Amino acid sequence: MTDSETLGAGPRDLGPQDLGDEEPGRSPMRRVGVVAKPGSRAATRSTAELAEWLIRRDCEVFVDQASLRVIARPNLRPFERDGDYDLVVVLGGDGTLLSVARGLREGVPLLGVNLGSLGFLTEIARSELYPAMVRVMQGDFEVEVRALLDVLLTRVDGSEHRVRAFNDAVIAKGARSRIIELSVRVDGNPVARYRSDGLIVSTPAGSTAYNLSAGGPILYPLLPVIVLTPICPHTLSLRPIVVPDRSAIEVVLETPREEVHLTVDGQESTTLGYRDRISITRHPSPVRLIKTRHRTFYDSLRGKLHWGTFPKENGALGLSAPLPVGPEDVDGAGSEAIEEGEHHGEPDGGDGGAP
Repeated sequence: MTDSETLGAGPRDLGPQDLGDEEPGRSPMRRVGVVAKPGSRAATRSTAELAEWLIRRDCEVFVDQASLRVIARPNLRPFERDGDYDLVVVLGGDGTLLSVARGLREGVPLLGVNLGSLGFLTEIARSELYPAMVRVMQGDFEVEVRALLDVLLTRVDGSEHRVRAFNDAVIAKGARSRIIELSVRVDGNPVARYRSDGLIVSTPAGSTAYNLSAGGPILYPLLPVIVLTPICPHTLSLRPIVVPDRSAIEVVLETPREEVHLTVDGQESTTLGYRDRISITRHPSPVRLIKTRHRTFYDSLRGKLHWGTFPKENGALGLSAPLPVGPEDVDGAGSEAIEEGEHHGEPDGGDGGAP
């Protein structure tokens, strides 16, 4: 697998009819899963089109249950999150990719296709789908490894609940609750007793989500660290802290009779009780994201956070022109419209803290 040039599709989307087959005998991708954003007709249409393209290349294609009910093809199979695949393609946005990534079997590479705005996790735009797929089928791509968190909730009655987090695990008070107290230990060492609205425990990938909105630092996604960021702390001296991702983090709820929730990636949530304990470590199986082009993390920061903007020459207030964030933005291929609900670090269609 090699570093590849940026795939610019020009002002119109390239469809499957525009491209020939990949080079014969080179593709290891024979069992391919395709998952569409729930409730998106555009994603379902793209799933049907991509499935047809893959079938013509002798691939076994597995699609999500909702798309399977719509696409009338007898040779499609249902997608199972823990199934054995050579590749999984997610059509939607960062929220869709988050929900799929947490349940994938170890070692399965994941390609994110953003049907709205360019995201931090989804690698390519819709206009680049088929040029990128040709490269992937030829083995011309790189894999970027992203860490997951293992989140273990142990209740006072001894019952346990375990989940994985790609972005973050958030302990936060309910809408009508008062300030809560959380005691935190790292590797058995007492760190602090947080009096706040809650605490965010985030991976580097999640640092641009709720963590950023709460005043936490932006972390390069490949750093082997975890960041702990308090939400609206009562004492301003309680600041975010970055620890090695080999650390064992323990958070205990010290406030009785308040509504408190543990939420993972903005998508899975459960209520916490007094003295419930959350243990967080790095999960042994990371997520493998496919990269097919030269867009860097810094390009994404400039594009998503509008860094490097400058006033237009006419001096009109409120108008700015962003600097290009990559070759695809110069030739027009990266100018996708923002699709409502597709924000990094929240479920599709939800509300939450991604910029």
